[in-house]
Amino acid sequence: MKRGTTLFLKAAIMLIGTPVLAMCIFLVPEIGKFAADLYPEMAYLQYLVFIDLYATAVPFYFALYQAFRLLGFIDKNIAFSERSVGALKTITYCAITFSGLYVLGMPLFYFMAERDDAPGIILIGMVLIFAGLVIAVFAAVLQRLLQEAIDIKSENDLTV
Repeated sequence: MKRGTTLFLKAAIMLIGTPVLAMCIFLVPEIGKFAADLYPEMAYLQYLVFIDLYATAVPFYFALYQAFRLLGFIDKNIAFSERSVGALKTITYCAITFSGLYVLGMPLFYFMAERDDAPGIILIGMVLIFAGLVIAVFAAVLQRLLQEAIDIKSENDLTV
């Protein structure tokens, strides 16, 4: 594979991470403040929103790091290795964790949507959960295919 292709994908990974970092810095505090304004008697909801949204950023960025690592393996021509399988496995776990944290945060989204009369908030939460699960399934399928290709390659190496 040409180095330009993986360089483009590495740049895309960085471009994906940049807006999420900006949202963590600027948007998450506003969402927490919004939750506290909706329920002044339960101002601690602000901190629950912070915990949920910042906790989802951790597996997101770890999965981006693993994807970056995977592209590095492709550049070094060791794409068909156990390290690549491990990176895909980690991406799968990160995506499942990401979705699970949003599932745990759905009651917060529900409270905010109920008080603000904005059902779109719940829809956004559901889309994030679904996106994480799709990425988890896709990474798991790629992991399995890569593992089978490695097994076939090692079997052929032993035959020759």
